[in-house]
Amino acid sequence: MHVSVLGMGRMGRALAGRLVAGGHEVVVWNRTPGRADELVAAGAREAGDLAAAAAGAEVLLTLLSDDAAVREVALGSGLADLVGPDALCVDSSTVSPGLADELAGSFGRFVAMPVLGSPEAVRTGQATYLLGGDPALVARLEPVVASLSDRSVAFGSPGLALAAKLASNLLLVTGIVSLAEAFAVGRTGGLGDEDLRRLLVESPLVAPALRNRFEAVLEGADPGWWTTVLGRKDAGLAVDLAAAGGVELRMGTTARDAFDAAVAAGLADADIAAVARLFRR
Repeated sequence: MHVSVLGMGRMGRALAGRLVAGGHEVVVWNRTPGRADELVAAGAREAGDLAAAAAGAEVLLTLLSDDAAVREVALGSGLADLVGPDALCVDSSTVSPGLADELAGSFGRFVAMPVLGSPEAVRTGQATYLLGGDPALVARLEPVVASLSDRSVAFGSPGLALAAKLASNLLLVTGIVSLAEAFAVGRTGGLGDEDLRRLLVESPLVAPALRNRFEAVLEGADPGWWTTVLGRKDAGLAVDLAAAGGVELRMGTTARDAFDAAVAAGLADADIAAVARLFRR
Protein backbone atom coordinates (compact mmCIF):
# COMPACT_ATOMS: atom_id res chain seq x y z
CA MET A 1 0.00 0.00 0.00
CA HIS A 2 0.99 3.65 -0.39
CA VAL A 3 1.47 4.80 3.22
CA SER A 4 2.51 8.28 4.30
CA VAL A 5 3.94 8.57 7.82
CA LEU A 6 3.89 12.03 9.39
CA GLY A 7 6.25 12.42 12.34
CA MET A 8 9.84 11.21 12.42
CA GLY A 9 10.45 10.81 16.11
CA ARG A 10 11.88 7.53 17.39
CA MET A 11 8.58 5.70 17.08
CA GLY A 12 7.70 7.24 13.73
CA ARG A 13 11.03 6.23 12.21
CA ALA A 14 10.73 2.71 13.61
CA LEU A 15 7.20 2.27 12.27
CA ALA A 16 8.05 3.69 8.85
CA GLY A 17 11.10 1.44 8.64
CA ARG A 18 8.98 -1.59 9.42
CA LEU A 19 6.59 -0.64 6.61
CA VAL A 20 9.44 -0.15 4.15
CA ALA A 21 10.76 -3.60 5.05
CA GLY A 22 7.24 -4.96 4.52
CA GLY A 23 7.24 -3.84 0.90
CA HIS A 24 4.94 -0.84 1.16
CA GLU A 25 5.45 2.39 -0.75
CA VAL A 26 6.34 4.73 2.10
CA VAL A 27 6.45 8.52 2.10
CA VAL A 28 7.70 10.27 5.23
CA TRP A 29 7.36 13.84 6.48
CA ASN A 30 8.49 15.74 9.53
CA ARG A 31 7.98 19.31 10.67
CA THR A 32 11.78 19.56 10.89
CA PRO A 33 13.25 18.07 7.68
CA GLY A 34 16.29 15.82 7.52
CA ARG A 35 15.41 13.24 10.17
CA ALA A 36 14.65 10.43 7.73
CA ASP A 37 17.94 9.88 5.91
CA GLU A 38 18.18 6.20 6.87
CA LEU A 39 14.61 5.59 5.73
CA VAL A 40 15.24 7.32 2.42
CA ALA A 41 18.34 5.18 1.94
CA ALA A 42 16.19 2.10 2.62
CA GLY A 43 13.63 3.08 -0.03
CA ALA A 44 11.25 5.62 1.51
CA ARG A 45 10.62 9.01 -0.07
CA GLU A 46 10.72 12.20 1.99
CA ALA A 47 8.01 14.75 1.22
CA GLY A 48 8.81 18.44 1.36
CA ASP A 49 5.42 19.50 2.64
CA LEU A 50 2.09 18.11 3.81
CA ALA A 51 0.49 18.36 0.38
CA ALA A 52 3.22 16.20 -1.12
CA ALA A 53 2.96 13.77 1.80
CA ALA A 54 -0.80 13.39 1.36
CA ALA A 55 -0.77 13.10 -2.43
CA GLY A 56 -1.74 9.59 -3.52
CA ALA A 57 -1.68 8.15 -0.01
CA GLU A 58 -3.97 5.19 0.63
CA VAL A 59 -3.12 5.41 4.33
CA LEU A 60 -2.05 8.66 5.99
CA LEU A 61 -0.57 7.94 9.42
CA THR A 62 0.40 10.49 12.05
CA LEU A 63 2.68 9.67 14.97
CA LEU A 64 3.43 12.82 16.95
CA SER A 65 4.36 13.75 20.51
CA ASP A 66 1.17 15.08 22.09
CA ASP A 67 -2.30 16.59 21.63
CA ALA A 68 -0.93 19.98 20.61
CA ALA A 69 1.31 18.54 17.88
CA VAL A 70 -1.44 16.29 16.51
CA ARG A 71 -3.93 19.14 16.59
CA GLU A 72 -1.50 21.44 14.74
CA VAL A 73 -0.62 18.95 12.00
CA ALA A 74 -3.90 17.08 11.58
CA LEU A 75 -6.43 19.83 12.26
CA GLY A 76 -4.66 23.16 11.99
CA SER A 77 -3.03 22.65 8.61
CA GLY A 78 -6.01 21.79 6.43
CA LEU A 79 -4.79 18.20 6.17
CA ALA A 80 -8.33 16.86 5.81
CA ASP A 81 -8.63 18.79 2.54
CA LEU A 82 -5.34 17.42 1.22
CA VAL A 83 -6.05 13.69 1.51
CA GLY A 84 -7.76 11.80 -1.29
CA PRO A 85 -11.45 10.88 -1.09
CA ASP A 86 -10.70 7.23 -0.32
CA ALA A 87 -7.65 7.70 1.92
CA LEU A 88 -7.73 6.13 5.36
CA CYS A 89 -6.40 8.40 8.10
CA VAL A 90 -4.71 6.80 11.11
CA ASP A 91 -3.23 8.31 14.25
CA SER A 92 -0.74 6.30 16.32
CA SER A 93 0.08 9.08 18.79
CA THR A 94 -0.71 8.86 22.49
CA VAL A 95 -3.33 11.58 22.84
CA SER A 96 -6.54 12.16 24.75
CA PRO A 97 -9.55 10.02 23.81
CA GLY A 98 -11.47 13.23 23.15
CA LEU A 99 -8.98 14.32 20.49
CA ALA A 100 -9.11 10.87 18.88
CA ASP A 101 -12.88 11.14 18.57
CA GLU A 102 -12.50 14.70 17.23
CA LEU A 103 -10.12 13.43 14.55
CA ALA A 104 -12.67 10.78 13.60
CA GLY A 105 -15.27 13.50 13.16
CA SER A 106 -12.96 15.64 11.02
CA PHE A 107 -11.58 12.92 8.76
CA GLY A 108 -14.49 10.47 8.57
CA ARG A 109 -12.39 7.50 7.45
CA PHE A 110 -10.32 7.35 10.62
CA VAL A 111 -8.75 4.69 12.82
CA ALA A 112 -6.81 5.27 16.02
CA MET A 113 -3.84 2.91 16.26
CA PRO A 114 -1.77 3.67 19.38
CA VAL A 115 1.23 1.43 19.99
CA LEU A 116 2.18 -0.63 23.03
CA GLY A 117 5.93 -1.19 22.94
CA SER A 118 9.29 0.48 22.43
CA PRO A 119 10.78 1.57 19.09
CA GLU A 120 12.86 -1.61 19.19
CA ALA A 121 9.68 -3.68 19.65
CA VAL A 122 8.19 -1.88 16.64
CA ARG A 123 11.31 -2.57 14.55
CA THR A 124 11.28 -6.28 15.42
CA GLY A 125 7.53 -6.78 15.04
CA GLN A 126 6.93 -7.38 18.76
CA ALA A 127 4.77 -4.31 19.49
CA THR A 128 1.01 -4.50 20.05
CA TYR A 129 -1.33 -2.20 18.12
CA LEU A 130 -4.62 -0.99 19.58
CA LEU A 131 -7.07 -0.47 16.72
CA GLY A 132 -10.02 1.84 17.36
CA GLY A 133 -12.66 2.53 14.74
CA ASP A 134 -15.34 1.17 12.47
CA PRO A 135 -14.64 -2.55 11.83
CA ALA A 136 -14.82 -2.01 8.06
CA LEU A 137 -12.12 0.66 8.27
CA VAL A 138 -10.01 -1.49 10.58
CA ALA A 139 -10.27 -4.30 8.01
CA ARG A 140 -8.97 -1.94 5.30
CA LEU A 141 -5.91 -1.34 7.46
CA GLU A 142 -5.08 -5.04 7.75
CA PRO A 143 -2.25 -5.06 5.12
CA VAL A 144 -0.46 -2.36 7.12
CA VAL A 145 -1.05 -4.00 10.51
CA ALA A 146 0.08 -7.38 9.17
CA SER A 147 3.41 -5.84 8.14
CA LEU A 148 3.89 -4.31 11.57
CA SER A 149 3.02 -7.16 13.95
CA ASP A 150 0.79 -10.15 14.56
CA ARG A 151 -0.31 -8.56 17.84
CA SER A 152 -3.35 -6.27 17.78
CA VAL A 153 -6.48 -5.61 19.81
CA ALA A 154 -9.57 -4.03 18.23
CA PHE A 155 -11.96 -1.57 19.87
CA GLY A 156 -15.20 -0.10 18.61
CA SER A 157 -14.14 3.55 18.55
CA PRO A 158 -10.97 5.67 18.46
CA GLY A 159 -11.61 6.96 21.97
CA LEU A 160 -11.75 3.44 23.38
CA ALA A 161 -8.38 2.58 21.84
CA LEU A 162 -6.84 5.66 23.47
CA ALA A 163 -8.42 4.85 26.82
CA ALA A 164 -6.83 1.40 26.55
CA LYS A 165 -3.45 2.96 25.74
CA LEU A 166 -3.61 5.34 28.70
CA ALA A 167 -4.65 2.55 31.07
CA SER A 168 -1.67 0.50 29.87
CA ASN A 169 0.82 3.35 30.08
CA LEU A 170 -0.39 4.27 33.56
CA LEU A 171 0.61 0.83 34.82
CA LEU A 172 4.14 1.40 33.57
CA VAL A 173 4.68 4.97 34.76
CA THR A 174 3.27 4.27 38.23
CA GLY A 175 5.37 1.09 38.31
CA ILE A 176 8.53 3.05 37.55
CA VAL A 177 7.85 5.41 40.46
CA SER A 178 6.98 2.50 42.77
CA LEU A 179 10.18 0.67 41.84
CA ALA A 180 12.25 3.79 42.48
CA GLU A 181 10.60 4.19 45.89
CA ALA A 182 11.15 0.52 46.73
CA PHE A 183 14.85 0.96 45.99
CA ALA A 184 14.87 4.08 48.20
CA VAL A 185 13.32 2.12 51.07
CA GLY A 186 15.83 -0.70 50.68
CA ARG A 187 18.81 1.65 50.53
CA THR A 188 17.61 3.62 53.53
CA GLY A 189 17.39 0.34 55.42
CA GLY A 190 20.96 -0.54 54.49
CA LEU A 191 20.56 -2.69 51.37
CA GLY A 192 23.09 -2.26 48.59
CA ASP A 193 22.37 -2.37 44.87
CA GLU A 194 23.43 -6.00 44.62
CA ASP A 195 21.08 -6.89 47.48
CA LEU A 196 18.24 -5.20 45.62
CA ARG A 197 19.10 -7.09 42.44
CA ARG A 198 19.08 -10.44 44.21
CA LEU A 199 15.82 -9.59 45.93
CA LEU A 200 13.80 -8.11 43.08
CA VAL A 201 15.21 -8.52 39.59
CA GLU A 202 13.54 -11.93 39.12
CA SER A 203 10.74 -11.34 41.59
CA PRO A 204 7.15 -11.93 40.39
CA LEU A 205 6.37 -8.63 42.09
CA VAL A 206 8.22 -6.84 39.26
CA ALA A 207 6.26 -6.84 35.99
CA PRO A 208 8.13 -7.86 32.81
CA ALA A 209 7.86 -4.35 31.36
CA LEU A 210 9.47 -2.96 34.52
CA ARG A 211 12.33 -5.44 34.24
CA ASN A 212 13.28 -3.75 30.98
CA ARG A 213 14.10 -0.65 33.02
CA PHE A 214 15.22 -2.33 36.26
CA GLU A 215 18.89 -1.43 35.84
CA ALA A 216 18.07 2.03 34.56
CA VAL A 217 16.01 2.76 37.67
CA LEU A 218 18.58 1.15 39.96
CA GLU A 219 21.70 2.76 38.52
CA GLY A 220 20.40 5.83 36.74
CA ALA A 221 21.23 4.65 33.22
CA ASP A 222 19.22 6.09 30.31
CA PRO A 223 17.61 3.68 27.79
CA GLY A 224 16.57 6.85 26.01
CA TRP A 225 13.33 6.28 24.10
CA TRP A 226 10.42 7.37 26.32
CA THR A 227 11.27 10.74 27.81
CA THR A 228 10.31 12.03 31.23
CA VAL A 229 8.25 14.84 29.71
CA LEU A 230 6.24 12.31 27.70
CA GLY A 231 5.79 10.09 30.75
CA ARG A 232 4.40 13.11 32.58
CA LYS A 233 2.10 13.80 29.63
CA ASP A 234 0.70 10.26 29.62
CA ALA A 235 0.18 10.20 33.39
CA GLY A 236 -1.58 13.56 33.14
CA LEU A 237 -3.86 12.35 30.35
CA ALA A 238 -4.83 9.32 32.45
CA VAL A 239 -5.52 11.48 35.51
CA ASP A 240 -7.59 13.90 33.42
CA LEU A 241 -9.60 11.10 31.79
CA ALA A 242 -10.48 9.58 35.17
CA ALA A 243 -11.31 13.00 36.61
CA ALA A 244 -13.73 13.63 33.75
CA GLY A 245 -15.61 10.57 35.00
CA GLY A 246 -15.56 11.73 38.61
CA VAL A 247 -12.72 9.44 39.73
CA GLU A 248 -9.62 10.72 41.52
CA LEU A 249 -6.47 8.72 40.74
CA ARG A 250 -4.18 8.76 43.76
CA MET A 251 -1.27 6.74 42.34
CA GLY A 252 -1.66 8.35 38.94
CA THR A 253 -1.54 11.81 40.47
CA THR A 254 1.53 10.88 42.48
CA ALA A 255 3.28 9.59 39.35
CA ARG A 256 2.32 12.70 37.38
CA ASP A 257 3.68 14.93 40.15
CA ALA A 258 6.91 12.91 40.36
CA PHE A 259 7.48 13.32 36.64
CA ASP A 260 6.67 17.02 36.97
CA ALA A 261 9.43 17.26 39.57
CA ALA A 262 11.83 15.36 37.29
CA VAL A 263 11.09 17.75 34.43
CA ALA A 264 11.67 20.72 36.77
CA ALA A 265 14.99 19.15 37.81
CA GLY A 266 16.22 19.31 34.22
CA LEU A 267 15.41 15.70 33.26
CA ALA A 268 12.74 16.45 30.64
CA ASP A 269 14.62 14.73 27.82
CA ALA A 270 15.95 11.85 29.89
CA ASP A 271 14.20 8.48 29.87
CA ILE A 272 11.32 8.00 32.33
CA ALA A 273 13.66 5.89 34.48
CA ALA A 274 15.43 9.14 35.40
CA VAL A 275 12.60 9.87 37.86
CA ALA A 276 14.46 7.51 40.19
CA ARG A 277 17.11 10.21 40.72
CA LEU A 278 14.56 12.12 42.80
CA PHE A 279 14.62 9.35 45.41
CA ARG A 280 18.38 9.09 45.89
CA ARG A 281 19.99 10.60 48.98
